[in-house]
Amino acid sequence: MLSCVVLWSGRRGSRELPRLRPRVAPTSLTRVDFTELVPEPIAFLGQAAYIQLEAFENLARAVATAPSLGAKEGLSAAAGVALRKHHDLIAELRRSGVEPVEVMAPFAPATDRFREASVGADWYELLLGIYVTTGMLDGFFARLSEGLPNELADRVRRILAEEGASQVLRHELERAIAEQPGLADRLALWGRSLVGDTLLVARSALRAAEPSGRIDEDVEPVFTELIADHTRRMDALGLTA
Repeated sequence: MLSCVVLWSGRRGSRELPRLRPRVAPTSLTRVDFTELVPEPIAFLGQAAYIQLEAFENLARAVATAPSLGAKEGLSAAAGVALRKHHDLIAELRRSGVEPVEVMAPFAPATDRFREASVGADWYELLLGIYVTTGMLDGFFARLSEGLPNELADRVRRILAEEGASQVLRHELERAIAEQPGLADRLALWGRSLVGDTLLVARSALRAAEPSGRIDEDVEPVFTELIADHTRRMDALGLTA
């Protein structure tokens, strides 16, 4: 199972975070069968749709506080992609004959708390928070969708695969890091602090674990790959994961 360590932060006190493995290289991981791990399709779609809505809200906040018109333009396009993903997932819920608001409602409190925790102290931490959390969660939900019924799985993977904020966020962060001495160290620390909370959101999407912990053991390769992907994204910014 995932190993954990208690980290301390002046802003948010203590919490348990999964321990990051240093410099994870691409590996050949065990193929995970998500059939018994994915929740019921309606619950999966409701949580995925609400997470995309939260991503849109964070991107909209980044647009509103952006220091330049060029940044606003790029981030507004990325926000549009997140909103389109949300609406496409909502359409899948309506296709199933359910009311999307009712399905999403149970996921709202925890996801709202997660969004507020990932905002950060300034615009640059907000951007990195979006970069880290959307990258990890889009990847996880795309993998988890493999356990959905075939046609639904294909549609959901196409929705989540649409390129969104990563390129524009990376561009803005790279420019800021190059221009502002000391920013890289602060952002590297902030990025590390986000990983544990993000993995907890991903873990909450799994069907409830059995007392034996079997689900944790079965899905560990996926979490390992999520952390590896996170490390590569941070490396691309010149930041230490």
